[in-house]
Amino acid sequence: MVSFFNFQKGKKKLGLLDLEGALTARDRVGIQDFVLLDAHNSETAFLDNLKKRFSEDLIYTYIGTLLISVNPYKELDMYSKKHMDLYMGVNFYELPPHIYALADNAYHTMLTEANNHFILISGESGAGKTEASKKILQYYAVSCPSSALLDTVRDRMLMSNPVLEAFGNAKTLKNDNSSRFGKYMDINFNFNGDPTGGHINNYLLEKSRVVHQNHGERNFHIFYQLVEGGEEDLLRQLGLERDTKHYNYLAQGECSSVISINDKNDWKTVRNALSVVHFDDTDMEVRINRNRIVELTINKCITDTYRQCVVIPPMGFFISCVLVDCLTLVLKTVLCPFTVDHAIYVRDALAKAIYGRTFTWLVNRINESLENQDASRKTVIGLLDIYGFEVFYVNSFEQFCINYCNEKLQQLFIQLTLKAEQEEYEAEGIEVSDKILNISVSLSLCVCVCVQDEECVRPGDATDLTFLEKLEEKMGNHPHFVTHKLADKKTRKTLDRGDFRLLHYAGEVTYCVVAKMCSFEVATQFKNSLLGLTEILMAKEAWYVRCLKSNDNKQSGKFDDVLVRHQVKYLGLMEHLRVRRAGFAYRRRYEEFLKRYKPLCPATWPHWRGVPSEGVEKLVKHLGYQPDEYKMGRTKIFIRYARTLFATEDAYEICKHELATKIETCWRGVQARKEREKRAWAVKFELTLINVLNDKGDVVLQCDHLFEAVTKLSVLTKKQDAIKAVQGSIKFQFHGGKEGFVDFSTGQEPMVYKGKNGHLTVVSKDFRVI
Repeated sequence: MVSFFNFQKGKKKLGLLDLEGALTARDRVGIQDFVLLDAHNSETAFLDNLKKRFSEDLIYTYIGTLLISVNPYKELDMYSKKHMDLYMGVNFYELPPHIYALADNAYHTMLTEANNHFILISGESGAGKTEASKKILQYYAVSCPSSALLDTVRDRMLMSNPVLEAFGNAKTLKNDNSSRFGKYMDINFNFNGDPTGGHINNYLLEKSRVVHQNHGERNFHIFYQLVEGGEEDLLRQLGLERDTKHYNYLAQGECSSVISINDKNDWKTVRNALSVVHFDDTDMEVRINRNRIVELTINKCITDTYRQCVVIPPMGFFISCVLVDCLTLVLKTVLCPFTVDHAIYVRDALAKAIYGRTFTWLVNRINESLENQDASRKTVIGLLDIYGFEVFYVNSFEQFCINYCNEKLQQLFIQLTLKAEQEEYEAEGIEVSDKILNISVSLSLCVCVCVQDEECVRPGDATDLTFLEKLEEKMGNHPHFVTHKLADKKTRKTLDRGDFRLLHYAGEVTYCVVAKMCSFEVATQFKNSLLGLTEILMAKEAWYVRCLKSNDNKQSGKFDDVLVRHQVKYLGLMEHLRVRRAGFAYRRRYEEFLKRYKPLCPATWPHWRGVPSEGVEKLVKHLGYQPDEYKMGRTKIFIRYARTLFATEDAYEICKHELATKIETCWRGVQARKEREKRAWAVKFELTLINVLNDKGDVVLQCDHLFEAVTKLSVLTKKQDAIKAVQGSIKFQFHGGKEGFVDFSTGQEPMVYKGKNGHLTVVSKDFRVI
């Protein structure tokens, strides 16, 4: 915890303002919290506020406790150790929005309340989800206590990132380092707040990328790192060549090299990270060999010659598994060659299966190294980094799963947010209408009941179109489901016969079932894993980070209104704001509210000695708050409308300048009186000698801490006898018992004496020594 003095000094040095203080500049830099946006139902006003802040390099904005992060596509000086120190232990709204503020408040709330929390990070590919997750981990690594064991745990947590990125990230059209899997990571803390371990769950690995990439995209990073950065002996041992063009699935996207990626250096980073995460050489060799099998498998060309399947070159038993089907009869085994299409399908399925199991094994080994080392009571902060809502030109089963997952998480968010709102109202004794508490009925619509019914996701032996017919039979009357057959004449023109359209919370999405839908087993596995994740999250308090892309060209300083509007819609940010604004726009503890706004009321300024709630009551009545504009809770004041707070803050800004002028005037008066008194009594020195030089009758009294020869009538001091200042004159005592007077009672004070360089010069027409 930083001291108050250093905290205020740091705020000023870094140009940081708290939530209320920033309101005065809202026309230029926007509002730090969208809950205070007066036109909270306007999407245009929402985007305008984001754009204002983005133009000032303010990439973070709140919606209550939800954090919006806009990717600036450039380095910003806001992640230094100084910034980390400044945000440690600080009230959530006391500094501008930041990923550190959210991480710190989650951490300290966990310690204070001894309960579990999770942070959900979502957004499109390229929006900055992975970087946000890294910043949170780095913050905990720096801010938490240190020891040899804790340092080991922290190192393994941080170094697990390069490993998972190598095996789970790839270059896409939108992002050079796109996460192609969802990750949920638990960080365990003991009662002292020390990180003692962790656990990772992975979801929805895009295994199809192993066998297919679009033009301009790449396979997973690890393949290119191995080919480009692998040691010569290693490549020779594995039978690999140092050219990705020789490998079919690594060359499909015609984008083997990327300017922003150095595969050779990344290979070294991954090897080092594997050793830190506690992988030994044997483990690495086994996994590398598995990747070799995948690479060689995808390099084989299966052709149809004389209607027979031929492999160039042969790979023995491994390849025969791809080419032929073994039928075991009563007396013998018959080998039935696959067709070319079937052989390609089996080859691709095998490559995906090998890679998927390798990735799962990798995650399990990382979990073993992160296993909790402290048997004492522990609390948890979870980090969930998962795809945002996806809508492509052709949407397949993968998009269906991703969007269904986001739909469930949106429902979970509304449920948890409303629950937290209701609990706070109940704790504060605030009565709210049923309309506010039941808003989830209109917002948390179930996307499609059919996905929860096994029959609706099980194609069985039927064709894709038969599966679509089952959906029409089960969901024909549902208002959020439509197909080519069920649509009206106008809508039918936009749907193919193999399409169905669902209305999600973020908008309509058209899915294609032809050769795209997955088996019942895969759908069931996904559904069960999602239910498990939901149960985990329901047992924790939620914090949210929504990441937005500023543009598709990865260009710094560019804000694409159309693209950002699209993301605001598909991330459900307007719905999020509607939920938060359903009750009260602003709430603060009485002590904090009174401390800031007490100058606005004579009864509370400069000091309020009574109960804080009574002081706030007097303050709001003096400001003319109407009964429907605020509620008084047990420990907080709740303000319903943002405009009420704006008016209060504007009045405070005016009052602050008036008070500053008064305080400055009083301060200058006090300083002037002190200086006059100081000059009057500064001549307490002692005299031993008078040197008289007839020069205009002036007398200069030399201060005791300075000595300067003056070519005027001077009094030199050696700290022996006293000199006294009395009204109208200065009286000084000599050794011989004589007294001398300098009379200046008839002159105006500024002309009579003045202080300069430690001297007191007295001007008088008559000087006499008695």
